[in-house]
Amino acid sequence: MYSASRCGVNAYARVGLETGVIAANPHKLILMLFQGAHVALSSALAHMKTGQITAKGEAVSKAIAIISSGLQASLDVEAGGELAQQLNALYEYMSRRLLEANLHNKPEYIEEVARLLGELSEAWEAIGSRIPPDESAEQINSSVPPGSRAANDFGQA
Repeated sequence: MYSASRCGVNAYARVGLETGVIAANPHKLILMLFQGAHVALSSALAHMKTGQITAKGEAVSKAIAIISSGLQASLDVEAGGELAQQLNALYEYMSRRLLEANLHNKPEYIEEVARLLGELSEAWEAIGSRIPPDESAEQINSSVPPGSRAANDFGQA
């Protein structure tokens, strides 16, 4: 009984997430990646503290995937100049740090990455707070950092 209701809740959550992704503009998609990474890091910390090795590894792997295949992959390093290059290097550092945290059971490394991602997320969110929800693509363009693939989706380079 428990697993059947849990399965239903998970399916409902997936539909909500998929709907949110479909409806989101590029700026909101990046915020969703930051949120997903935060959840994965919180989960990894909790599993690390309770000694659940497999679950910890899965959560760390999920955070690394979000950082490298989501946030880092959304950068256009060539068009983004120095800022995009610095973000790229920071994302690489975060991924390495999470690997070390997983291998050596270092919660302080996970906390460091969570703090760094939190700062980036706050900055990204502040950019979006200047855009009313009904703005057009041209107006959203001004809030997307040059050089990100999100910027290129709106024609900004």
